[in-house]
Amino acid sequence: MEVKNYVQGEWVSGKGKEINHFHAITGEHISSTSSEGIDYKAILEYGRDKGSSSLRKMTFQQRGEMLKSLALYLHKRKEVFYELSKATGATKIDSWIDIEGGIGNLFANASLRRQFPDLPYMVDGSTANLSKNGSFIGHHIMVPRRGVAVHINAFNFPIWGMLEKIAVNFMAGVAAVVKPSEFTSYLTELMVKEIINSKILPEGSLQLIPGLGRGILDYVDHRDVVTFTGSASTGKLLKSHTNILEHSVPFNMEADSLNACVLGEDVKSDSDEFKLFIKEVYREITAKTGQKCTAVRRILVPEKMVDEVQKQLIAKLEETVIGNPDNKMVRMGALASKVQVERVKENVDLLMNIQEKVYGDYDDFSILDANKEKGAFFPPILFRNNEPFLRDEVHNVEAFGPVSTLIPYKNMDEAIELVELGRGSLVTSYVSNNDKLSKEFVVNAAHMNGRILVLNSRCGKESTGHGSPLALLAHGGPGRAGGGEEMGGVRGIKHYLQRTAIQGHPETITKITEQFQVGANQPESNPHVFRKHFEELEVGDTVFTHKHTVTTADIVNFANVSGDNFYAHMDETSLEGTIFEERVAHGYFLLSKAAGLFVDPAKGPVLLNYGIDECRFTKPVYVGATIGVRFTVKEKIDQKKKDEEDIAKGIVKFLVDIFDESGETVGIATILTMVKKLNQSK
Repeated sequence: MEVKNYVQGEWVSGKGKEINHFHAITGEHISSTSSEGIDYKAILEYGRDKGSSSLRKMTFQQRGEMLKSLALYLHKRKEVFYELSKATGATKIDSWIDIEGGIGNLFANASLRRQFPDLPYMVDGSTANLSKNGSFIGHHIMVPRRGVAVHINAFNFPIWGMLEKIAVNFMAGVAAVVKPSEFTSYLTELMVKEIINSKILPEGSLQLIPGLGRGILDYVDHRDVVTFTGSASTGKLLKSHTNILEHSVPFNMEADSLNACVLGEDVKSDSDEFKLFIKEVYREITAKTGQKCTAVRRILVPEKMVDEVQKQLIAKLEETVIGNPDNKMVRMGALASKVQVERVKENVDLLMNIQEKVYGDYDDFSILDANKEKGAFFPPILFRNNEPFLRDEVHNVEAFGPVSTLIPYKNMDEAIELVELGRGSLVTSYVSNNDKLSKEFVVNAAHMNGRILVLNSRCGKESTGHGSPLALLAHGGPGRAGGGEEMGGVRGIKHYLQRTAIQGHPETITKITEQFQVGANQPESNPHVFRKHFEELEVGDTVFTHKHTVTTADIVNFANVSGDNFYAHMDETSLEGTIFEERVAHGYFLLSKAAGLFVDPAKGPVLLNYGIDECRFTKPVYVGATIGVRFTVKEKIDQKKKDEEDIAKGIVKFLVDIFDESGETVGIATILTMVKKLNQSK
């Protein structure tokens, strides 16, 4: 079998055979691949001109729906990926992380569309008032980069590693060129084949380079983004590439790191937290045979607990059945390749020179239903380092396999110092049921960690665990971990957008952003905005309401209905030393009264009001003040029908500007409404 390149809309072969793929369990030859002779300049240009140009014309809503459709399509075909994933040495659980975890990233990023406008670009942050009279303002927009995202991925997660990245750049409107690790690219290719066959993505959105990819960075420029997942040493070489430096190409790096799991000083050996700690560390040693950039490499334990932790961990490791994942008794499969076996051995030997090995022997271990010589098997290895400040290679050498080291610590300060010796980690876990200790650890260790999991019995049942990056949280870390940041929800998508400051008159900025800016034109709507369907509403359409003079009875009645008897509203004798001159109206009365003023009550296109954003009360309102409302269409967001029976509708955000007799704003809020469409076909 040949693993081909998918470039410029075609499956093509490279010259010769750059690498052969072998089954990690059986040792059988399964495929070969090459990317030699591929025209990388043409590939990048095709991605920019064909893929990115199509994607950036789509709105965020359309891109999100595209991702959702793709996720559903792939999920229906997941079993075909599971079958081939066995060749990587993965157990069913290992494969679940890679396959369904990857598809889950598509779903998660698709859901983010609700946080974006119905536009190909987005408005970022708040308006900056740059002039005395409000005729000159500033804002920021973020537009898709007009290049491609070049993703250079690691061998350990051939599906997740790709999907977690392309989900983000597709949401941003940028095409991708994926260069997976050549060692497991056969599984990535299978996923790409299904993606291409789905015909869900615009042509040119995704290209695949399964071979060595030598020269792929030679043609990147200022329009592009490069990401890398792999070893810190390789990442540094790529980051210093001439093109990356000369063109200031954004380079996001996620490298290996010596992650720690710390047992809190409060934890007793008979506690639920202790059991959680043992379970979590064991899982991180054996899951994916330790081939995870987030795996626990350093196990930090209070001195008095080290012997007990060692005893319990060894007992768990002794129960681990290694072998063919097809056998239901097997709990740990193989490393991805024989190459990885040799690399892990070298690093284990280095660690063995400076610390005590307390469990495991890579020359003497049993496997089930497989040939040890043919497969890429490696046993769990547990070290103990009683002098971690003197024998400090434990903080520098990472054996990227089922290998970890027990390290005692004396107190909190020492635990934090030991974590820091790793020079930057993707994740550290702290196991404790003492929130005071947890706070101290997190606040002082956060600067050297991309993520910190605080684990205890209160969250243990629902925790996703130490080693699980999540699409809505940032993944990356400082220092050795690469200094990059992936995923992170909206933050991740912004990495593929260019932020540009814009300045001008509020009306101009309104037209550019398609969001109403204070100071822009507010044409009076006729008929009332609640009589207009979604398509008929224009940003800036405004209802100027009737006025209402606030009375003492208003305040008293609202207090009786709401139960809000705060002294400033009800006791004029208590106002000395406050900011209030007299009894003040409730802010929520003002908002409620505003609704009474701007609502057109008869049945019409408005289906419901489902939320309030950015509510502020900016000026005290006293008895005798007269209030009115400027009720303005602020933003429109289209929605896709869920099914044929669903009502075709869109989301309309209205600016509620409550003003007094002087014209000054006393309260302001944004309300969210669902508004029916005229056209019920879509």
